[in-house]
Amino acid sequence: MDDLLATIRRRAGDAPVRVGLILGSGLGHLAESVDGVAIDYADLPGFPHAGVSGHSPKLVIGNLEGVRVAVLGGRAHYYEKGDAQAMRLPLEVLKALGAEQLLLTNAAGSLRDGMGPGELMMLSDHINFSGRNPLIGEPTDARFVNMTDAYDRGIRTALDAAARAAGVTLHTGVYAWYSGPSFETPAEIRALRILGSDAVGMSTAPEVILARFLGLKVGAISTITNMAAGMSSEVLSHEHTKAMAPIGAAKLEKVLRGYLASLD
Repeated sequence: MDDLLATIRRRAGDAPVRVGLILGSGLGHLAESVDGVAIDYADLPGFPHAGVSGHSPKLVIGNLEGVRVAVLGGRAHYYEKGDAQAMRLPLEVLKALGAEQLLLTNAAGSLRDGMGPGELMMLSDHINFSGRNPLIGEPTDARFVNMTDAYDRGIRTALDAAARAAGVTLHTGVYAWYSGPSFETPAEIRALRILGSDAVGMSTAPEVILARFLGLKVGAISTITNMAAGMSSEVLSHEHTKAMAPIGAAKLEKVLRGYLASLD
């Protein structure tokens, strides 16, 4: 870890980071808005390759709206290698760089009528439908993480205010983590709706668990790219996800910029 941090600080400077961000499918362009330094994951030993198209595997550190941020332009997913803790090292790095909070974004399918492609949903909670946990194997008692307020109320209030100031509709709901990589069946979606889910995706929940384990405050927003299986006639595919993600990305950028600006 020490060598890894030394490499990052040599490239990006010693000033502490305040906020960490993880960008989802089709949202990597947001990292280009940061006034700072981009470091390829390949230059950071132990970082995931983020081998999913639509992700930009770079760590970007610099200023955005007057706040020093560290942006993970790509994430590793459980379905790539069956490893729920694939993002542990990157999150440990964010914490070591000084981050106090983590903002996550993702592309998700909607389970709610009236919340269609191009809309944004702020996460109020999640359901770990896969049952996998990134803290399995952690030897200390710190593994027993309290997840009652996993999504920080203060961050949620500030994100909502930023959305209203920007004139962006920001829905609120429960995200269900499904392991992927296959999309869910219509029957699984019906089950998730009965359980109280509003959106479904293949990421985020394990990162939130890790972030809370590390003591980071968390906020998260989904960009809705499709209606979930069985809720429309559209054919689900990753190409469709990548094509639809930019529709909500412009709204998301406004919300994130407004939120960061409000921190000062």
